[in-house]
This record gives sequence, C-alpha cells and structure tokens, in this order.
Amino acid sequence: MPEAMRYLLSGIVLSAFNLSALQAQQLPPDDPRWIEQDWLAPRSKPEEALTLRLAEISLSTNHLDSIRLFYVQGMGMTLEGPLKIGRKTRRTLRQLWGIPDTLTWRQYRLHRPEIEGEIEIRLLVFDQPVPTIHASYDPLELGPLSIGFPNLEQVKLDSHIRALGFSALARLEASQIKRPDGRPYSIYETIFNAPDFTHCVGITRGDGMRQMAPVDSITGHGGPGYSAQVVHRSDEVLAFYTGVLGLELRSDRQWRSSPGSALGIPEGIPFRFAIVYPQGARTGQLLFLDFDDAREKPSAHPPRLPYRGIGMWTFETRNIAEIERRAKAVGTPFLHSRVRLRSPTLGLIEAMTLLAPNGFPVEIFQKIAP
Repeated sequence: MPEAMRYLLSGIVLSAFNLSALQAQQLPPDDPRWIEQDWLAPRSKPEEALTLRLAEISLSTNHLDSIRLFYVQGMGMTLEGPLKIGRKTRRTLRQLWGIPDTLTWRQYRLHRPEIEGEIEIRLLVFDQPVPTIHASYDPLELGPLSIGFPNLEQVKLDSHIRALGFSALARLEASQIKRPDGRPYSIYETIFNAPDFTHCVGITRGDGMRQMAPVDSITGHGGPGYSAQVVHRSDEVLAFYTGVLGLELRSDRQWRSSPGSALGIPEGIPFRFAIVYPQGARTGQLLFLDFDDAREKPSAHPPRLPYRGIGMWTFETRNIAEIERRAKAVGTPFLHSRVRLRSPTLGLIEAMTLLAPNGFPVEIFQKIAP
C-alpha cells in the first residue's frame, strides 16, 4: 500500500475513533464542547430565522441513467418517481420556475429517507434536448458550482465513485484546519465531476469534529448538506441572501489556491470565500466563491432552469410576506409572484420565485396548514 494512502486510512480510523469517543459522552447538540471549537458554529438561535435551511436543489437533465448511476449507486441516495403532477399544478410550476411551454418534463425526487434534515434534489428530466449551464467542468466558470455530500469515509467514497467511471477536479485532498483553540483537525475532500457539468463534493471532517450535515452511521453516507456557486460582484449577491432572505454571513475570507487543492486550479489564484447559513442552523449552508474578474469565465447559458445542471435553490420561510416586502424594497426582480399550489414534494404551500443578482432563481415557500 502506498505511504500516502496508508496515512489517509490511518487518519480516517483515528478520526472515527475520536468521533465515537465524543459521541459516547452523549453530548447534546448545543453543548459548548461541540460548538466552541467550530468556526462555523451558529452564533444565533434557530427561532430567530426568517428563512430556514436550503430545502431543495433543482437539477435538470436529459440523462436519467447517468443521474441514477452517480447519485443512487455512487452517493447512496434514493430515487422516487416519476411523481404524479396534475395538469393545473404543472401549469403553475411551469410559470413559477420559468419553463417554456415548448418543453415537457418528468419530475423525480432524490433524497435520503433514513436521515432527517438533509437537502433533497428535485430532479427534472426533460424529454427534449436541453443545453447545459456550463460548457465544461472548469471551476472558474460563473454560476452554480456544486452540491456537498458530507460522509464518514471520504477515502472509501473517493475510490467508489471513481470505480463507477466518474472523474474529479483533482486527487483527494487531505488537509488540516485549526480549531479556535489552535488544535488541528483533518479534512478529506474530493470534488467529483457529476453528470451535466455539475460538481459534487465528498467531504469528511475528522478528529472529533461534527460533520457538515447529518450522516447515516450504518452506511457512512450523508448529504446533500450544502451547495456552492461561483459569483461575480459578490457584495451584491451576499446582500441579497443576507438582507432579503435574512441569512447569516458566518465566514468571509480571502484565500489563495494551494498546491494539491481539491479545486484543481493553479496555485496562488486569489478568491473570496464566503459562507452563509440560516440563523441558528448547522447545515444547509451556501458557499460563494468570487475569483478575480480577469480569471472568471462566463457560463455557456444562464444559470437557471431549464438548462441542465443546478438550476434553482428552494428555501422555506416562516413569513413569505416579509421576504416579498424586503425584495420589493430593494428592487429584486420577481420571476413569479406569490401563488398557492400543492407541490408533489412540499405539500400545500404558498410560493414565489426571486432572481438573485447573478440571475439565479431562488424559490421561497411557506407551508399552509391543512
């Protein structure tokens, strides 16, 4: 066995041991011993949140078999569908999501029913050919970048996904990050090249650190737990998510790409890396990367449905009228105003669709009591 692989495997074993030791103490989720050593721990309370965590990621494709291979056989998710959608509801969804009348689709649900609190993937399989948002897997292309899959054994997942025939932006990255008290913990990460020029991140936090989303202790699989975009004029984009949606900017740093980075870009490229969470949440975060203007590349098509790839984010809110008021106050474009419908995955809701400053659709919904 190569020395590098032996090192990684030993790190995974040690990390699992440390995590088990902490979990054996039966610490409650809000115990300071968990929270105080995580830079990304919440600094607010869940009951303060106007917008809750990212609930669904809309993914468009023409290739159901490739999606099934990667997300079901690879990531261990469950695929349900096609879902039954009535004619009236389909007409409303078409307007809400901005899908042309010339296109028809089948809707599926990719989720992890054994774990509560995970983001679901709303899969739209179009019957006619649809171009991709991105022209390549280049991470410098503007637009939706990735879906994150926290797990317990990234070395094992890396080998499994590659054995299915999927590549990655770079080799598995093993790095260390310091806790607030200065003690390091390990991160193992691979950014896989999933279908439709979408990236999916497999990531494990070791040495007793809480994973970035709930993980099944039996299979070791978890996620989706978060999603990322490459954006231009990030101040405007972040102002939308924090000011209009009321999310919390929890980390905002300037980085330079390092050798061996999972992003697979040349060393020394500067970029802003901002992380936004719902107030009080530990999962469902949004990551925004802003590279120098000279290095960013435009996407092949607008970052929205129906183009193939990640075409929309969907959030639940406690007060859709307040978000509507905030959006109008700052001139946020509406793709569609508030409407009532019975969603095949969300139930009876009131929903609207906004356009973020980069043209990316953001669907907001509030559940309606029966």
